[in-house]
Amino acid sequence: MSVARTELKALWRLAVPIIAINLGTQLMSFVDAAMVGKYSDGALRAMTLAHVWIFGTSMLVMGIVLGMDPIVSQAHGARDGERVGRALQRGLVLAVLCGIPLGAAWGYTEEVLLWIYGLPFVPSSPDIAEVAALAQEYAYPQMYTAPLFLVFLAMRQYLQGRGILAPVLYVALIANVFNAIFDWVLIRGAWGLPEYGVFGAGLATGCTRVLFPILLWVAIVRGKHHVGAWVPWTRRAFHPRGLWDIGRIGFPIGIQLSLEVWAFGACTLMSEMVGEAATNAHSAVLHMASITFMVPMGVSFAATTRIGNLIGEGRHARAQTTSWIAFGVGAGCMALAAAVFILGRDVLPTLILQEGSAEALVLAASILPIAAAFQVFDGLQVVGSGILRGMGNTRPAAVINLIGYWVIALPLAWWLAFEQGLGLQGVWWGLALALAIVAVGLILWVRGHGPAHMDPDHVLVESA
Repeated sequence: MSVARTELKALWRLAVPIIAINLGTQLMSFVDAAMVGKYSDGALRAMTLAHVWIFGTSMLVMGIVLGMDPIVSQAHGARDGERVGRALQRGLVLAVLCGIPLGAAWGYTEEVLLWIYGLPFVPSSPDIAEVAALAQEYAYPQMYTAPLFLVFLAMRQYLQGRGILAPVLYVALIANVFNAIFDWVLIRGAWGLPEYGVFGAGLATGCTRVLFPILLWVAIVRGKHHVGAWVPWTRRAFHPRGLWDIGRIGFPIGIQLSLEVWAFGACTLMSEMVGEAATNAHSAVLHMASITFMVPMGVSFAATTRIGNLIGEGRHARAQTTSWIAFGVGAGCMALAAAVFILGRDVLPTLILQEGSAEALVLAASILPIAAAFQVFDGLQVVGSGILRGMGNTRPAAVINLIGYWVIALPLAWWLAFEQGLGLQGVWWGLALALAIVAVGLILWVRGHGPAHMDPDHVLVESA
């Protein structure tokens, strides 16, 4: 069997369960949006704006925890179980340390939105005070679960870096069932409980986030998935230099993710300036794009693990081959998603938006072909970021994201939307250009500086 076929099989073996896990996780947000959207247009608008702040602030600390990825995958490839276990412990420490201020930040959702809409260059919205208050209702019950969300992420990356994916998949499936039940009971009221509306959606998400780490911890212990990759807790787990080993890799990941998510957040705020119907249409299409994005993101995480394992084994040329295969798989999957968006543009928006929201339905159908246009670029850029994470070289992705999104694409999106009168379509054309620039930049970087160009003796080591 050729090297390419062998690596394709290895990549798919990792990617398929990760894709299922990612889809399961993203499905919770989709169910939230669908149930809230059917409940009230105003509640969907408030939840959409709350997501701008919640996701935007989450990305930096998520990136820091994701700094575990190359350490775990390369240590696993080198058969160094002690270093794998230590990386998990330090990831858990960072999860708690970062989760506390993250949760506190979510408590200021209302204030942040009011501040944004008080800026001189942002058009005022007559009902923004009411919408911001509803957004805070959605964010409030999630505040206390931020550390648990990051603890789950650390445990997930620990298992993923070692190629153990079944426990995470089962946990994601179980949590989805509970989330749907929580949404049904809490949003509209059931089983004798009052109708909580958007607060109920936030409470459902918070309850599910509590379940995630508990269920996964039980699965790890009962399945003995920590055996051979664990060490007893000591003060070394809290050593600043050891935590820095993860942080110095993870911080650029967090910057890269933040630049991307805040760019999408800025576009959400631009859609809000176009009008309420535009905000709801933007939210509906963005949730659909987020679902399809889970496929190349799964390939990206698989590439991180596989490339990290190969580098740990000293097979850098093979890791380069895997990089090109991963790019091809990510682009191919998203080409299929693009076809679905184009063919289903009149039907897909009805899954989230109310049937009476005629203007929002028309707007959503009009931007789905644009979303289809950037699907392939979206697949390429997320896979490229995964390759860099596997190498442990995460800074180039942050720089490329900064240039692609913030220097070029967002100013263009503003110009197209408001100066040229394209409205929501102009916003989405700006996003499409950003993804194209980032994708091309990452491909060129991997070509010139990918795994095959690394020092053959390179491997990430602990400094403490």
